[in-house]
Amino acid sequence: MTKKVKKTKLKTPKIGKFFKKIYDTLDKIIITPISRLIFLISDKLKNNPSTIERILNRPHVLLYLSLVFAICMFFLIDKEVINLVNNEAEIIANQPVKVLYNSEAYVVEGLVDTVDIILTGNKSAIYLAKQLGGHEVVLDLTDYKPSDTPYRVKLTYNQSVDSIDYKLDPTYVTVTIKNKVSKLATISTELLNETKLDSKLSVENVELSRNEVVVKGSEEALNKIATVKALIDLSSEEYKDAGIYETDNIPLVAYDEKGNLLNNIEIVPATVSATITLDTYKKTVPIRVTTTGNLVTGKAISAVSINGASSYTVDIYGEKEVIDKIESVPVTIDLSIYKGSASTQEYNVTIVKPNGVRYISKTSAKIVISLGEEKQKTITVKSIEPKNLADHLNVNFTSDSGEISVQVKGVQSVIDTITENNISAYIDLAGYNTAGDYEADVKIESNDPRITFVVSNKAKIKIVEK
Repeated sequence: MTKKVKKTKLKTPKIGKFFKKIYDTLDKIIITPISRLIFLISDKLKNNPSTIERILNRPHVLLYLSLVFAICMFFLIDKEVINLVNNEAEIIANQPVKVLYNSEAYVVEGLVDTVDIILTGNKSAIYLAKQLGGHEVVLDLTDYKPSDTPYRVKLTYNQSVDSIDYKLDPTYVTVTIKNKVSKLATISTELLNETKLDSKLSVENVELSRNEVVVKGSEEALNKIATVKALIDLSSEEYKDAGIYETDNIPLVAYDEKGNLLNNIEIVPATVSATITLDTYKKTVPIRVTTTGNLVTGKAISAVSINGASSYTVDIYGEKEVIDKIESVPVTIDLSIYKGSASTQEYNVTIVKPNGVRYISKTSAKIVISLGEEKQKTITVKSIEPKNLADHLNVNFTSDSGEISVQVKGVQSVIDTITENNISAYIDLAGYNTAGDYEADVKIESNDPRITFVVSNKAKIKIVEK
């Protein structure tokens, strides 16, 4: 049985390709043109032998001529009059800069982090330079001293292959060297991505492992520090339940008074640890219906139901100090929508979260108002409360303007329950900043959409300095 022998094609080494390229070039530029020239001359002199023909017919003449031409070509190439390989350029981008200086004693401003190295030369030399690596760019500031005058310093590059040219971009940098000083700074916390927490969770407390750090830099830079903050990122999936979490490696950053990040500040230590307490804080509050627009003449609201109930509550979640201030969640209905003679009017409303509330248990509701015949009565209110008066002023009511007549409108069954004790009258004195005699509008504070209050007269007041 005859075995088939698989022939393997040998790959030509790269160095062989290089010399073959040189041979092909010499053959194209020297040997072939000379041979053609000799053949042309020989052809012309075939029928007329001469001295030149006899010389060319000698055995070693062509060899000597080829040697002379080869020597000439060598010198032309060596002096780069003829270049067998075209020059190329290649950019090595974003090479880090190594800065040499006393970092414990000095601060350097104006440094560049990276530069581009532009290599120019033949392709093989550039390839060799890239393979050797070690493209270290150095900014040597060891001989420079602190000064208010900037220095223009040249960057250096450890060229690994001498046969190529290089250029750095930038070639020079302008730096200012200053003495490094230090001081203590108080740390505050900044919560990042708090909205990515579960909407029912809130941050109850954050306790840092330390309250102060050392900040270092030039005196000018340290004077710009307004605050040093520990950046606590709450987007991590570990913060998914109420509880206490221990977190390490929280970065510290410095800001100026405009909130700009200060990059020329060294913070020691650069990170801190923190104990973060997450909690669920909830409060149940009623939905309060407010109105806009006016009903048709002669109609009034006799009853209001929310999702079928006369009173309706929702649960709100958030920070304790925010939630505790909220007494109700308002929704607004437009009374001008009612146009007919029906005894009820329905509204589908959206329940909007108040400011600071992270989660609300209901986001919509159905409100039904029942309508009846409007009646009215007049009540005399003898107590009017001044609000928002400047601290350096007092207010007095003149003559009998401390009491007013209030017209109460609604269905009979509702207005029968209203007395002077149910009416909260006040005057808003925000903006009354100087002493003098004034007439102020009297307003009625009411949370009952079934009732309308009308005050026709103003309160006469005298504001005096304390």
